[in-house]
Amino acid sequence: MTPNDETIGLRADMVRSLKEKGELKDPRLEAAFLSVPRHHFLPELTPEQAYMDEALPVKQDEAGNAISSSSQPTMMAMMLRQLDLKPGHNVLEIGTGTGYNAAIMQHVVGDNGKVTTLELDHDLAQSAEKALQRLSLGSIRVVQADAAGGYAPRAAYDRIIATAGMWDIPAIWKRQLKPRGLIVAPIWLDAMQVSATLRPEKGDTLYSNVNLPCGFIRLRGVNAGPIVTQRVGHSGLILTSNEVPALDSAALHALLSEEEDHTLLDIRLAGSDYFHSFLTYLILNLPPGFTFAAWQVSANQQLYGLGGAGFALIGTGSACFVPFHGHGEAHAYGSSDAFMTLQSILAAWDAAGRPDWRVLRLRMHPKTGPPPTINKGLLYTRQDHYIHAWLKD
Repeated sequence: MTPNDETIGLRADMVRSLKEKGELKDPRLEAAFLSVPRHHFLPELTPEQAYMDEALPVKQDEAGNAISSSSQPTMMAMMLRQLDLKPGHNVLEIGTGTGYNAAIMQHVVGDNGKVTTLELDHDLAQSAEKALQRLSLGSIRVVQADAAGGYAPRAAYDRIIATAGMWDIPAIWKRQLKPRGLIVAPIWLDAMQVSATLRPEKGDTLYSNVNLPCGFIRLRGVNAGPIVTQRVGHSGLILTSNEVPALDSAALHALLSEEEDHTLLDIRLAGSDYFHSFLTYLILNLPPGFTFAAWQVSANQQLYGLGGAGFALIGTGSACFVPFHGHGEAHAYGSSDAFMTLQSILAAWDAAGRPDWRVLRLRMHPKTGPPPTINKGLLYTRQDHYIHAWLKD
């Protein structure tokens, strides 16, 4: 088998896997994934590595944290399905990365369509442009720029897609979108993200009724939003939470250093059940006095009796940490308040029929007006919008 034959086979295997997962139902998308060689955009990796169904880091900061990656093919397919691309569409992408996603989209929109992609980093923009030109895709316009202003010269857009965790949707993007256009973007809600399918509606609002759990590297630049991660003490335990400024790291370190109660929750769930179902309900029904956080321990470490990753409920003098893959395992610290509260919310979620991400709804209201009055869910205040998140009955 020649190297070219090998990469064709690997690409076909990747597409077959995506179809088996139900993520490639559109023949145009399937043809694009079959035609565009992912390994071409990841020259530092072996072909086998390039076609793994994983997000692959392509740039890191000085501390070794990934600041750009080639998105997981499954996640790409899910978001492109949300985007509902058609031949002839004019598309704006936020976050060029390697250029692979832009190439997939250009294949779908065809010769009569246009793809413009914005990249903050000059070196990534240059390498992506060269990779696209080598595939005779020089019609894709790669622009080295901050995403905050969109890109007016090629507006108005049928579709805008962001491949970075967004704190908010810049108001100017709406002005660059056609009236019947779509914005697909990962939106931060507490310590989790959802890929929202946002449609313009009356009152200059954006509404999404399809919100898929996801996890993207956070946007950088003017619209990055606040820091939402914090290290506990000087340890390798990292918390992610909207309430990071309110968390007392030293006090939490002292609490977690006490003897823990290693116990089991009454309702025992798998990691996917937490991520795709329960956490959505938890963040929208969090009682006063408690903070929700996601947590992760540095690889191959055990800290405070914890390893891997999970979520936590943190109160005054009380905390409950739940590993994603512990099948109901819980680590309780201090008083039993956090553990008992979590048990109560789990029971309420179960009694409500275990609602999941499919009933999550978002509406983004412009901050040019007063905050909307809501009777359920939560209201998040961001740079340009109030984001109302709720579960549909």
